[in-house]
Amino acid sequence: MEPQNAYGKLAGASVLAAVAASLCCITPVLALLAGTSGLASTFSWMEPARPYLMGLTVAVLGFAWWQKLKPQKAAIDCDCEADGKTPFMQTKAFLGIVTVFAGLMLALPHYSKIFYPDNSSAVTIVKEADVQTVAFDIAGMTCTSCEEHVKHAVNELPGIVEATASFEEGKAEVKFDKTKTSTEAIKAAIDETGYKVTDFKMAENQ
Repeated sequence: MEPQNAYGKLAGASVLAAVAASLCCITPVLALLAGTSGLASTFSWMEPARPYLMGLTVAVLGFAWWQKLKPQKAAIDCDCEADGKTPFMQTKAFLGIVTVFAGLMLALPHYSKIFYPDNSSAVTIVKEADVQTVAFDIAGMTCTSCEEHVKHAVNELPGIVEATASFEEGKAEVKFDKTKTSTEAIKAAIDETGYKVTDFKMAENQ
């Protein structure tokens, strides 16, 4: 394979690897935008492969840049077009665009929250006795996108005072007005995202 003809394939491979590495985080965002919340956890099973796919992306891009920047031997008996123009997909500009795109995909977990509108609302509690806090154990969350998706779904319910989630701990904690919603309703909202509540328990109110 000629080095010049390899750039497009290397660039395509790096983009595919970067997208695959971030599928578990891209899917919740796409599910939110499409209004299909239940698809959010579709690719969470790919999370264990993320470090390897990230490494593959960096390796492929590094090789592509090495191929592009290394001194080229003079071509002999080349059948290339005589006008001397280099196809855009073989230019440094194209490879630079691919590199930036791949970087954005790999960094998605760090900025995915910008895609989630703040739908939390201030709730006026009439009686402190009406405030209840429940901690949920949740399976399937793998990144900050998952956290934001769970919080967004919970905040759609009436009477939510505060909702937090942690993919690292696999937990969410929800403080709510029990006269306006219930533990069962919150569990159902979380389950509808595709992430599953495996257990829950009452927590002490702060």
